[in-house]
Amino acid sequence: MKALLIILSFIAISEFNLTAQQVRNFTLNDLNNKQQSFNELKGEKLTLIDFWATWCKPCNKAIPELNKIYTEFKNEGVNVIGINCDGPRSIAKVAPLCKTLQIEYPVLIDMNIQLMAELNLSAYPTLIIVNSSGKIVWIHEGFVPGDELVISEEINKQLAKQK
Repeated sequence: MKALLIILSFIAISEFNLTAQQVRNFTLNDLNNKQQSFNELKGEKLTLIDFWATWCKPCNKAIPELNKIYTEFKNEGVNVIGINCDGPRSIAKVAPLCKTLQIEYPVLIDMNIQLMAELNLSAYPTLIIVNSSGKIVWIHEGFVPGDELVISEEINKQLAKQK
């Protein structure tokens, strides 16, 4: 029983630390090899950052849903940024896949997964919601059908907090 309490306490503390993290103004290249900064791309109220890779099947299932979420919330001060984390072997597949999936939001390349490492993230896909002051307010790992509803619900909840 004591071990269970210790584990639960550790999980609660870890989750708090993750959601209390700040996202710095990072700069990465986009699909056209042009540098883009977080401050240039972030939403006025919220920013969803999706860390993904071309070889990740759940990532590929999430992207069409993130397109819908982007369309639904972009006029409410919410932006989506895709951060592709493919390595040198598969980086050539990124632009064609973005075109095939008709990604409407900005996609940046983090081939060395520096930003993921900095934020202590390790799963694909990982979606984080960042508020207007750069604080991570929500983290979601993986994607299964129905998660798009959970994501939209969380966006609405975070937007309501700002009113």
